[in-house]
Amino acid sequence: MRQSNLYVILFAIGLTVVFGGALSLTSVGLKPLQDKQVELDTKKKILGAVMDISAIEDPNEILRIYGEKVKSIVVDINGNEVTTDEKGNPVVAEKVNIQKNSKLDPQERMYPVFMFSESGSGVDAYIFPTFGSGLWDWISSYVAFGQDLNTVKGIAFDHKSETPGLGARITEATVQNRYIGKEIYNDQGELVSITMVKGEGNTGLNEHQVDGMSGATMTAKGVNSMLEKYLECYSAFIEKTKSQNS
Repeated sequence: MRQSNLYVILFAIGLTVVFGGALSLTSVGLKPLQDKQVELDTKKKILGAVMDISAIEDPNEILRIYGEKVKSIVVDINGNEVTTDEKGNPVVAEKVNIQKNSKLDPQERMYPVFMFSESGSGVDAYIFPTFGSGLWDWISSYVAFGQDLNTVKGIAFDHKSETPGLGARITEATVQNRYIGKEIYNDQGELVSITMVKGEGNTGLNEHQVDGMSGATMTAKGVNSMLEKYLECYSAFIEKTKSQNS
């Protein structure tokens, strides 16, 4: 009986080692593919903030367009470019994990800046990633500004689990297009961000307001808070860049 029990235990241990090793090898083997998919998704979102890529099905075409039209840097909260991390490793904007980064104190975060050029030279749009909380879970965006770093050229929202037909509508073009042409600075030069107002079908909105979504007040509040906080974090870079371009 003791021999039988020992055999069962050793057999179970053996299976655990074999299957554990197999899973580990599978994970290692799939990681390059997973990393490639993350890279593609990130670049699609960035491009989606400034151009319509819905008809492009070939991933290589997305990567080609991105490579030709987008350059990137990383800055700190003071608007200074960051080229290496605390260990001396090169910092790549596309590889900054915005979700993990959002958990750090704003003073310690890295802030990616993506610069879009239609012709491949100069800068036609500056794109900033943002991250926050919606009604149920995280929400995020890539918001693009024109050369004046004030007027919105486009925005691409994403979310994990907002309510379908309500808060989840932030990913719809009809909602995102409401931000185009809106401004984040008032006439006094103060950063006021852009506010999604309560309810839908509102009239008389100013250049700092967009129409809301019926039944999605909490998601709208999350969007407003996210944009306000992140634009404040990018404000030093915005002011420095405006000064350099003037």
